[in-house]
Parts: sequence; structure tokens; C-alpha cells
Amino acid sequence: METKDVLQPGVFAPAPQRASFAAMAAAQGRVEAKLILSHGEQLLVNLVIPAAILFAAHFAPILGDNTDFNLLVPMVFAIAATGAGFTGQAIAVAFDRRYGALKRTGASGVPAWTIIVGKILGVLAMVVVQIVVLGAIALALGWHVSVGGALFGLVTLLFGVSAFTAMGLLMGGTLSSEMVLALANLIWLVLLGILGWVGYAGDIADAGWWNAVPTVALAGALDQALQLHVNWPAWASLAAWAVVSITAAVRLFRFDG
Repeated sequence: METKDVLQPGVFAPAPQRASFAAMAAAQGRVEAKLILSHGEQLLVNLVIPAAILFAAHFAPILGDNTDFNLLVPMVFAIAATGAGFTGQAIAVAFDRRYGALKRTGASGVPAWTIIVGKILGVLAMVVVQIVVLGAIALALGWHVSVGGALFGLVTLLFGVSAFTAMGLLMGGTLSSEMVLALANLIWLVLLGILGWVGYAGDIADAGWWNAVPTVALAGALDQALQLHVNWPAWASLAAWAVVSITAAVRLFRFDG
């Protein structure tokens, strides 16, 4: 039998091909979402602590006697987004690298950008849970928002979370686990402190150059979005952080620790 007769078209059909971008990202996103939502410590940091801040903000004038609770709610959501997207992901990715989990994933042929997008999708799933739980608590405590404002706020929050997640992946995918553990928590405290100071000292929606700080930018963008307004400086800051972090993470991300 001649070779040309053996290898006729269709012998190896269906021909195996690389999965599409959407399929790989969705599969990785499902895995990451299950890992985050089943992790007790993540739920504590991302839900219990922000909920406690909401209760404290309602019953105690933490930013002054004349502070509007409706202003504090977007600040709490910004804090929750920072914990879920930046701190949680930076530490998780760093220790995944340290213990070889990401190296084994990379050896399977999964591109770095698939892991990055999948982790962003996993964090967004956590944020949906945050929105439901924290939103219900805020409404019960007297928060007022229109349906349109809530929808625009949701879009704004998801965009901000994507930026924070990219920042977390950049740190967790490039630095050692020990350094990430120290820096991620320190940076989170600094970002939280700056946000609290700006909220206490002035108008979070008109923060000027303080919008260069991502927590301030997200809180300001959320505050205006909930009122169906666009805070362009805050949106520009979040977009810049997202683009720079995603680009750097794709280029510098390492599977081994």
C-alpha cells in the first residue's frame, strides 16, 4: 500500500486544535472562582471585614459627625475590591508559584495571559458575591440608590476590580512569596489610609491629583456612578493602572517562584 493512500485527508479528523481565547479564559475562570469561593480566609477578608466596616460606618461617625452614609458605601466597596483583587490575588499567586502549582499549569501549555484573564474572572465572581452581601447590608442600614445608579456602579466596580486584580497578578507573578506577603499587606494598609484621609479631608468625588491613588480613584468613580455621573479623572486613572499592570504582567509573569 502506498503512503499517499494511507495518509488521505480525513485520516486524523477531527484534527486537534488549540482552544479559542474565550474557551480557555472561561475554563480558567471557573477554576479560579471555585478556589476563591471555597477558601474560608478569602471569605473572611473579602466579606466579613468590609461588612464590619459598614456597620461601624453606620453606627459611629468614623469620618466626622456630618459624614453621609451614602458617601461611605462606595468607599467600603473600594476597600473590598482592593482586598479581593489586589491583596488576595498577589498573595495567592505568589504562593502558587512557590509551591509549583503555576509551573505545572504552565507546563501544560496554558499561556500566561490565560491565567491572568482567568484569575480576573475568578475575582469578578467573588465581587458579585460581595455586591449581593454588602449591598444588602448597606440597603438595610439606610443606603439609598436608584436602579440606574446601581447598574452604572456595578460596571464601574467591575472595571476597578479588573485593574486591582491586574496589579495583584503583576506583584504575585514577579516577586518572591515572602516579599509579596509583606508588601501586599503594607500597600493595602497605605491605600486604605490614603482613602480614609482623602474622605475625611475633602470631597472624594473631586480628589484632584489624589485620583492617581487607585483606591481613591475607584471610590470617587463609584460615588459619581451611583448618582449617574461620570468621574472622568478617576476613570482615566483606573484605566491607566489597568493597562500598565496587565501589559507588565503579561510580559513579566513567571510560573516558577
